[in-house]
Amino acid sequence: MFIDHLLAAQADPVAAYAMTTGRMWSLIAAGLGLAGVAAGGLALARSTGRLRRRATPGTGTGTGTGTGTVAATGKRGAVVALVAGVTSIVIGGWVIGAAKGGPGTGYGIVGGYLDLILGLAAVVLGVLVLNRARRPA
Repeated sequence: MFIDHLLAAQADPVAAYAMTTGRMWSLIAAGLGLAGVAAGGLALARSTGRLRRRATPGTGTGTGTGTGTVAATGKRGAVVALVAGVTSIVIGGWVIGAAKGGPGTGYGIVGGYLDLILGLAAVVLGVLVLNRARRPA
């Protein structure tokens, strides 16, 4: 009952471009999943040495040569990817579970499935980077 109330179940047909609460939650989760995939991809690129991090003047951190440790160059991005991916999966599952109709009914079920895919991709990238960080150089 609580989920139905939040998604504001509608009896009338919904226009194709109308923004319903189900579609809104799907878009929010898709944005999180996409951000997680981007953070995980950048972290993976940093951990493999394909992307160089510039030195910050005056701080003594970073070498600008891409020779930093894996933990220093990718771990934060991996954690961001994991958190964003799991959040996207949870919201996408919630939207799918609350939907009473199929595609085109305004419940955001297509976006919910997209959220699951993007969230899973972000989690996989995050785990890959964390496993690379644990491996001895």
